[in-house]
Amino acid sequence: MPYLRIVRGDATPEEIAAVIAVLATRPAAPELPATPRRHTWRNPARGMRKPVVPGKSAWRMSALP
Repeated sequence: MPYLRIVRGDATPEEIAAVIAVLATRPAAPELPATPRRHTWRNPARGMRKPVVPGKSAWRMSALP
């Protein structure tokens, strides 16, 4: 099973070799450090109501938390 497949066009063997050489010399993507997971259950912003979006029955929803 090939890793590279030409879908369109008529590439010469030299062009394919050039593409493979460029892809083979690319540096690997750096690994991202794992970020600590934040606990949001104690975030005081959770108790605040969501912003009121204008629309049908928006005035009624403005009084609800």
